[in-house]
Amino acid sequence: MQEREHIVNQHMNDRNANQTAGAAPATGTGTAASSAPVAGVAAAPAPAMHPLFPGRTFISTVLDALDSKEEMTGTLRGKYMQRAVMAGFFVGIFFTTFFVISATFGALGPQMALAGKVLACLTFGWALVLIYYTNSELLTSNMMIVSIGAYHKRIGWLHSLRLLGLCLLGNLAGGLIVAILLRCSSITDGVTLTQMIAAATTKTAYVTQGVGGIADLFVRAIFCNFCINIGMLMVYNGKLVNDFTKCVIMVVVVFVFAYLGFEHSIADSVLFLIVGLHGAINPWLAIATIIVVLLGNFVGGGLLIGLNFAVMNDTPHNTRPQVSEFNESALVHLEAPRPAGL
Repeated sequence: MQEREHIVNQHMNDRNANQTAGAAPATGTGTAASSAPVAGVAAAPAPAMHPLFPGRTFISTVLDALDSKEEMTGTLRGKYMQRAVMAGFFVGIFFTTFFVISATFGALGPQMALAGKVLACLTFGWALVLIYYTNSELLTSNMMIVSIGAYHKRIGWLHSLRLLGLCLLGNLAGGLIVAILLRCSSITDGVTLTQMIAAATTKTAYVTQGVGGIADLFVRAIFCNFCINIGMLMVYNGKLVNDFTKCVIMVVVVFVFAYLGFEHSIADSVLFLIVGLHGAINPWLAIATIIVVLLGNFVGGGLLIGLNFAVMNDTPHNTRPQVSEFNESALVHLEAPRPAGL
């Protein structure tokens, strides 16, 4: 059990040691920052990375992000909810754009439908980019973060449920705002609304097809959040400092899940809200569908990525590097301000 806390304790001990030595504070947002040179002190060598456990930077980054989220849900709950609302709003706007593009190209004929689907999926991916760079809070990525934090005992499961619950409510509120605004406009009229209703009908039909249909829906949800969080793992791992590369990764992982028809709980919820305000969906089937998708998303992001990579990079005592292997520049990289969102 003690081995499970090595990464957390190592990070905290190294941080205290560097603060005592007068380490310069980090600056910057979302990317690694370099420390200011100290007069009379030689520049620190490049940070060491344990050859067997290279994912510790990712774990440390996630734990730092979790600390910010837990504090916000406790003392700054309103601001946390605002961030969650914005994430739901982004998903709503871009998922609507997805259907507008797809329906418009589809109306031009079968040959243009494929091009429209590709363009729609690429466009939808930018929702995740905006969520990341605006520090917004998306439920599906937070599933990975709380799972890592719970494994390392940085957060209890009750607090994890509170964090995820508030995030879900905020995401749904943001999606509802988009749905209400769209209902008051003609943006989704015509072929777009027809395609939205058809998509919602297809999604809710899974839960009416017995065990086979529910299993299909569940697996699609697992794959969806696996894609989302493998992308966030790449963004958080400390190896990517180029914003363009981060954007490409986030757009690509969303493209994969959207093109293959995987199921995202927040995107599906927004779709059901939009269609529901037109009276074109069974609310109980919609709720049942979202419950299955939520569970699948947690397995894909919380377990297959979060818990799996937490265990994978939990350094055993006999292979843990000594404190001397870490240096000021490595700690500045770990402590650089990062977006609290996702």
